Amino acid sequence: IYTVGGPGSTTMSSAQYMAYYRYMDDRDFILLEQRGTAYAQPHLDCPEWAEAVYQSNLPGVEAYESDSLFARAAAACRKRLVRKGIDLNGYRTTEIAADIADLRKALGIDQYNLLTISYSTKIAQVLLRDHPQGIRSVVMDSPLPLEVSYDEESVRNLLEAVEKLLADCESDPACNQAFPRLKDRFWAYLQQITEDPLVVEVENPRTGKQETFYLRGADVITVFPAASTAEVPNIPWEMEQVLKGELGTIKTQLAALFEGPGAGAGMGMRLSVWCAEEHPFDSQAVVAAETKRYPQIQGLSPAVFEANICRIWRVKPAAEQENQAVNSQVPVLLISGEYDNETPPKWAAAMQGTLPNSYHFIFKGWKHTPTTNWSNPCAMNLAHAFFADPTRKPELDCIEMIEKPQFKVE
Repeated sequence: IYTVGGPGSTTMSSAQYMAYYRYMDDRDFILLEQRGTAYAQPHLDCPEWAEAVYQSNLPGVEAYESDSLFARAAAACRKRLVRKGIDLNGYRTTEIAADIADLRKALGIDQYNLLTISYSTKIAQVLLRDHPQGIRSVVMDSPLPLEVSYDEESVRNLLEAVEKLLADCESDPACNQAFPRLKDRFWAYLQQITEDPLVVEVENPRTGKQETFYLRGADVITVFPAASTAEVPNIPWEMEQVLKGELGTIKTQLAALFEGPGAGAGMGMRLSVWCAEEHPFDSQAVVAAETKRYPQIQGLSPAVFEANICRIWRVKPAAEQENQAVNSQVPVLLISGEYDNETPPKWAAAMQGTLPNSYHFIFKGWKHTPTTNWSNPCAMNLAHAFFADPTRKPELDCIEMIEKPQFKVE
C-alpha cells in the first residue's frame, strides 16, 4: 500500500509511473488517496489560499499585506468547507491510518507492506502504533518523525543542508578552484542583500511590462531548496552566477509567479493536519527566535503556517502521543537524501532508537524522496529488495556506485 506526502498531496499522480515501479513485479500495488486530497470525496481544496499565495508574491506587497491576505483566505476557505458540512477535525493522521486499517479489512488482506514518503511516513508510524495487525514491513522514504518539531527546525535544517553541499564543493578540487571561498562569499552576499535588498527587473509575461522585485537573502536562498536531485550538481555554479549578477535562474522563477494562482488542491487537509498535529507542540518563542537568528536570511520564518492562521482554522489539538516516538518491532527501512533540508537524515537516524529492526540508508548527494528519483532507480530497487526479505539488511551494488556530485564548473 502506497501513499504520498504533503500533507495534502494526491497519490493519484503517481499512477502515471506504473511502468517504472519494480514493486509490481511480484506483488499487488495499491495507491491510496488520503482523505481530503484531490480525488477524495469531499476534497478539501482552498482556491482562496492559492489566490493569496499568488497575490502575496506580486511585486510591492508588504509583509503586513501578505499576512492579511492569508488570514482572509484561511477564514474564507474554512467558512466554505464548514458550510458544506465538513468536520475539519476529521482530517488528521490518526484518521488516515484508521482508513488504511479499514481498507485492509475490507479487502481481506492478511499481510501487507507499506511504502510511504515524507509526511505519509507519519501515517506509517501511527499504523505501527495503533493498527499493527497485518503489517509485514514498512519503507519510510524521507521520514518525518512524530516527535520532531518541524516548525522549530526548518530554517536551521535548510542552512545545514546548504552548508553540507558547499563543504563538499570546497573539498572537491575542481569545484573549489572554480568557486573559491564560495560559502563565505555566498553567506556574505545574502546578508548584504538582506540589509540592502537586491533590485530585480522582470518582464510580466501577461502584460509585457517590467515589474520590480526587491529580494533579500531569505528570497535568494530558495535557489537551493527549489533544486531537484538531478539539479544538485549545478547549485554551486548557480550561486556563483548570482554573485556575479547573472540572475537568469532567479528571473525565470520570478516570471513564473505571474502565471496565476493554482487550485489550492488539498490545502484544507494540509491546514487541518498541521494546525492539529504540529502547531500545538511548537514553542512560539523558538519560532520567533529562529526567524531572527540568522543574519543572512533574517525574516525567514521556520513555520509552515503562522500562529494566527491556525487560530483562524480552529481545529482541536492532537493528543500528546502524536508528538511522541513510536516503538515497534516491525522491520522498517529508512531512506534519506544526504542534502534533504525538509526531512534531514539526522531525523531518520534518531528513529532507529525506537525501531530496533530498522535499517537506514543515506543516498550521497541526493535530496528529498530518493525513491522518486526517476533518473536513478537505486532507492526504489532498495525498497523492492527490502520488501522481498525484510528480515535482512538489503545489499545492492548501486548504492556503492553513488558518489558525491560531479559539480558543474563552467
